[in-house]
Amino acid sequence: MEKLEKWFIGLLVGFIPPVVGFLAGWWGSFSFVSDQQVILAAIGGMAAGLVIDGIFLKGWIAKAWSSPMWIWMLLFLFYAVCEFGFFMGVPIFNLVLALPAGFYMGRRLANSGASAGQDRRIMQQTKLFTTLVLAGICAASAVIAWLDESTAANLEGMLKLDFTVTTPMIAALILVGGSGLLLANWWLVRKTMELSQKPLRKLV
Repeated sequence: MEKLEKWFIGLLVGFIPPVVGFLAGWWGSFSFVSDQQVILAAIGGMAAGLVIDGIFLKGWIAKAWSSPMWIWMLLFLFYAVCEFGFFMGVPIFNLVLALPAGFYMGRRLANSGASAGQDRRIMQQTKLFTTLVLAGICAASAVIAWLDESTAANLEGMLKLDFTVTTPMIAALILVGGSGLLLANWWLVRKTMELSQKPLRKLV
């Protein structure tokens, strides 16, 4: 396996156990202990995740191209939800996930020796799945923005606008911005898959 592939899979998969451990330690303890102990519990959970990486990560990397697709779909959903929460419901940052998704699927096809017909079918499925996930993220963000009475004021302050943001403007932003994100995701996944199917020495 190419070094770039190993680094990519290692970062993509190895990031999850420490993050899950940190969140589990934090949310699993904050109702029962002091703030200082919550931090210690979160750090302990993260350390446990790093230990899990130390034990299993090498094997996960070795099986990266043959493991079931549902595992990678769940991993994509995990990152999508994390980004949605971390950026407080702003969906534009979820577009970044098109890049690792396209790279992984492109390299998986390159390592599988699939036929041209299979390549096209899998590319369509990948574009459809990632775009549907992003559509769900956009829908959730739209509901939050629509129901939040401070959305207009937040936009005016964040963008330093010198005019009043109206409800029709918010609706237009949701429709036009959301559609643009979905189209951009569709294109980015396709382009990244096409590029990553080439030999890695041509990409670096």
